[in-house]
Amino acid sequence: MTTFIMLPGIGGSGEDHWQTLWERSHPLMKRFNPPDWDKPELSTWCRALQDAIDAADPPIILVAHSLSCLLVAHWAMESRSKVAGAFLVSVPDPEAPAFPSAANSFRKAPSTALPFRSIIIASTNDPYGSIGYMEKRAREWNSELVNAGEHGHINASSNLGEWGEGQSLLRNFICGLGLGEF
Repeated sequence: MTTFIMLPGIGGSGEDHWQTLWERSHPLMKRFNPPDWDKPELSTWCRALQDAIDAADPPIILVAHSLSCLLVAHWAMESRSKVAGAFLVSVPDPEAPAFPSAANSFRKAPSTALPFRSIIIASTNDPYGSIGYMEKRAREWNSELVNAGEHGHINASSNLGEWGEGQSLLRNFICGLGLGEF
């Protein structure tokens, strides 16, 4: 059975966020727990991610939203741990005006290819990162890119509920990895 590690962005993805709703529906989806959701520090978030991976049974899929997409890229440059893949939703642009100052330690995003398969899901009207920025990250990280249309930041404010389209994309991604269904 595949283990899914849910990696919310700043604030921890509230009650109406698709990540929280997915966790309630799928017992194999486990949230990582950094020390502070509102004051992200790259080194402590990387440690929390590593702890979650160390505690999980493989194969492991990382399901990241927003700031945690950058976390995955930073962590991947330092860790030797094996993950099967990463599902990255709404990669924020650290140079965009909307990027939170509380996340300054995440600003220098790696431009090296990720050492595992990945997919970036992008919205054409995301206030935290343009489609052009996400296309650039997809090229650099050697990630597949899916343009999901106009969904804002693909968060609770996007009113997506359980985000059926996202679940289909995740199913297709894990099937492409040869891991079956979730």
